[in-house]
Amino acid sequence: MTSDVQARASGAPAYDDWDDASLVGRSTSGDDDAFAVLVRRYQGPLFRHALRLTPDRRLAEDVVQEAFLTAWRRLPTLQDPAAFRGWLYQITTRRSIDAFRALKPELPVDTADQSALDLASTGAGPEGRAELRAQLGDLAAALQALPAGQRAAWSMREIDGLSYEEVAVALGVPVSTVRGRIARARAELVERMASWQTTRD
Repeated sequence: MTSDVQARASGAPAYDDWDDASLVGRSTSGDDDAFAVLVRRYQGPLFRHALRLTPDRRLAEDVVQEAFLTAWRRLPTLQDPAAFRGWLYQITTRRSIDAFRALKPELPVDTADQSALDLASTGAGPEGRAELRAQLGDLAAALQALPAGQRAAWSMREIDGLSYEEVAVALGVPVSTVRGRIARARAELVERMASWQTTRD
């Protein structure tokens, strides 16, 4: 009995150990279970990415859902299955930016990653958690102040861990442009965070 059959027989999800390219190949052949693994694999990271580009949790959820639907429909057009992650981020980024531009600027910023806060504050006292929450709030505000292209590039590279090449695919720009945007974003974030820290002190 193959591992996939064993997984199905035991009720466990199949394909969890497969790489993206293999899952894409199965999904392109119409295997819903394989695509479901891709959804589980990227749903959380894509939601956090969308939330950094839009100021609203419900909107970010909608963006991710639409991104997966678009990816499913366009999967046969993906020439390199190994490039799936960057391609999926490209779809999500474009939809996030479009959604953000359609919103009123008065909407509150809600980009602090709660899971990151919980992880980083493990074992910290109330004062430590409050300080960390304030820092994450400052970072969220600083990110929202960046131009959309810089914000997307910096987030994908520094938070989601994409390579420069994957970020370039996601944004549809040369790698040199990605490096430039990230460098400018870093400089701006450092300046903003430093000035706020000075104000706090």
